[in-house]
Amino acid sequence: MTLFGTATQADGLPKRDGRAEQDWAESATPPLGTRIEPLAAAFSAVRSELADLRLRVPGVRGSAVGGVDGLLITHDLPSSLEPHDLAALAATTYGLGRQTALALGQSPFRDATLRSEGGYLTVYAIGDRALLAVLGDDGINVARLHLEARPAVIRLAAALP
Repeated sequence: MTLFGTATQADGLPKRDGRAEQDWAESATPPLGTRIEPLAAAFSAVRSELADLRLRVPGVRGSAVGGVDGLLITHDLPSSLEPHDLAALAATTYGLGRQTALALGQSPFRDATLRSEGGYLTVYAIGDRALLAVLGDDGINVARLHLEARPAVIRLAAALP
């Protein structure tokens, strides 16, 4: 079957001959129209910022950047922690903090810190579409974390596409 001059399958989707995938697998460069370089550079800068934060603040166990929808963008977490869960928890914290600020007539959400017996979770807004979630152990200096993380959030906002 043809649709607008393109061969299609019975389900109406274009036929794929496999050449594009094969060419991509054998080639060092992506197919024309694929935009990998700008995103790779952006995510490299974001991951570097997360690693720097972990090194600058003693007690930071790791961090993740996710969307306000709870989807993971990237992370710097040990393998014992699930980054997708942290991104979802950050979005939940953001939603609660945002609604609280609105109900109280306060400014938009900036950050929220949750303390538990084993440590801290701090969530920072990166603009209005992304979040930085930082996990700290029980001995972390939260004031130092805020001093280091707030400028990092500004740099992350500039680095994210």
